[in-house]
Amino acid sequence: MKQLFLFFLLWVSAMSVVGQAETADSLVNVLNMEKHPTTEQLSLLYEICESKTSDKGDRNAGAIYALKGLAFAEKEGNKMMISKFNRYLGKVYCTQSVYDTASIYLNKALDLAIEANDKDQEAVIYSDIATMYARQGKYTLAMEYYMKALTMAEKTNNMKLCSTILANLGGIHSMLENYDQSIGYLERAMTLADELNIPDIKLEPLYYLSTIYSARGKIDKALEYEQKLVELSRSVHDKDFEIAGMDALTTTYLYEIKDYKKALEYSDSCLLLAKAYGDQLTLMGILRVRSNLFRYQGNYKECETTALEGLAIDSADWDYAPQFTFNIAFANAYMGNAAKAENYIKKYHDLWDKQRDKDYRDAVASMEVKYETEKKEMRIASLEKEQRLYIWLGIAGVILVSALGIVLWLILRNSRKERQLIAAKAVQDGEMGERARIAEDLHDRLGGSLSAVKIELKNTENLQIVDDKLDECIKEIREITHNLMPHSLRSSGMKTALEDFTAQFPNVHFHFFGKEKRIRERLEFIIYCCANELVTNSIRYSNAQNINVQLIQSEKHVSLIVQDDGCGFEEKNVTFGSGLKNIRDRVASCNGKLDIVTSPDKGTETIIELKVES
Repeated sequence: MKQLFLFFLLWVSAMSVVGQAETADSLVNVLNMEKHPTTEQLSLLYEICESKTSDKGDRNAGAIYALKGLAFAEKEGNKMMISKFNRYLGKVYCTQSVYDTASIYLNKALDLAIEANDKDQEAVIYSDIATMYARQGKYTLAMEYYMKALTMAEKTNNMKLCSTILANLGGIHSMLENYDQSIGYLERAMTLADELNIPDIKLEPLYYLSTIYSARGKIDKALEYEQKLVELSRSVHDKDFEIAGMDALTTTYLYEIKDYKKALEYSDSCLLLAKAYGDQLTLMGILRVRSNLFRYQGNYKECETTALEGLAIDSADWDYAPQFTFNIAFANAYMGNAAKAENYIKKYHDLWDKQRDKDYRDAVASMEVKYETEKKEMRIASLEKEQRLYIWLGIAGVILVSALGIVLWLILRNSRKERQLIAAKAVQDGEMGERARIAEDLHDRLGGSLSAVKIELKNTENLQIVDDKLDECIKEIREITHNLMPHSLRSSGMKTALEDFTAQFPNVHFHFFGKEKRIRERLEFIIYCCANELVTNSIRYSNAQNINVQLIQSEKHVSLIVQDDGCGFEEKNVTFGSGLKNIRDRVASCNGKLDIVTSPDKGTETIIELKVES
């Protein structure tokens, strides 16, 4: 839970705050009352933007001055100031989580900094872009850009920026639970801060060191760093890190020490600060912890109210919305609002398919069992009353006979299904073996023979055309063997095979979530074949611009999600061909689940979930 401030703190550390709101007002007065040369006017406008950044309420005003400055700089052709104003606007949009617009501004700023050969500005913008990616959870890209920024900052001897970047890298590794690497970066950042005698650079390392000690079960040490963080942030008047420290203390007292009264005291203070100084992402994180606190206390009304407040900020946020939805359903289940609880359980299910938090899944499963048990108990009570009436009318015998008939019918139906599943598994196992045999024969025998003929023909110039044809044959054989049974599937597993397959298409993007682990060969083969068929169908029929393939692996399940932004279709008006039938049969043979969500002009999403057998 303490990691919820990661994305926010990464950005805070990159923000260059110059002065307070009073300074901004005085700068505005200077700008309005006196006439200055063009360069000085642009510098004043930029200083006003930076000054207003220190106050959340003035950030929009800062953006207004940045737009004025940008227009003025473009009119004057001052590329360096154009770069600075673009960078500022990119940071503002990033704090508002409008990442597409932020990316446009930041990349424009970077291009102009490179063109002007300003290495300091270039390093700072690389760091800003890295932070933007980190806020979106794109950690590989974030670390790549942070390393670019670090290399350039070291060359320009910008040690303050180096310390900030090291702290950010430590934060990302902490989030990924690479604690040893994280500590290495954080200690380097702290050393630089001491050498530069700049206390506020220590704020971020202190925060992440507290989270690492907490994760390793050293709660006393974690509390010590959290208290230091709050004290230092207050001494340097840094409200953002004060919020982070207060939230960390709330989390420690809530989840580790289980002192709910103390946790609520810190939560109250933290919430007031966040509403005055924090951004929306920060506020959502604090509301999530606060909603959980009320749930643990059994204060279900406040739990629901807090969760609804969080959902009102962003009901589609994958990091927070599932927990808010769960808390609302949980609270209403205990308050006896069955209809509302059921409604939010359904909303949770819609979000559940898109988020990867196993703890949330276990929790909602427990809540559903409780809710369904209560419903069954109510139904049983109702049936018992009815049976008492029907006993006097002699209906019990009829009910018994009917029940026996239903049981026999179910037994027969399940027996047929079991036979069908066994047959389907046998066919698929045979298909997989036959594919492998044909692929090996084509590769080892026919491919080798063609390669030998090609070598023999090398010295005959007149047979160059034949040589080219043989090259083409060898290439086709390789493609055929790869499509029948990719070598990477058998040697490295489905993740590597799907990466290789999707890399063939420029508009197909592959994402993997979870911990990679080899599973039974037949399940890997089924996942690969289904992905192949779904991607091929999207390319052929949907006119999609982008296709996303997601593989999610956990200890007990493996899920495949294929999404496209194509034309979609009305399921009831479409006759499915053999491709989809093959997919249904493959999934059914493993007792898996297949869901297709689509509508005209809305794209198509196909979700396959298989149970991993031990």
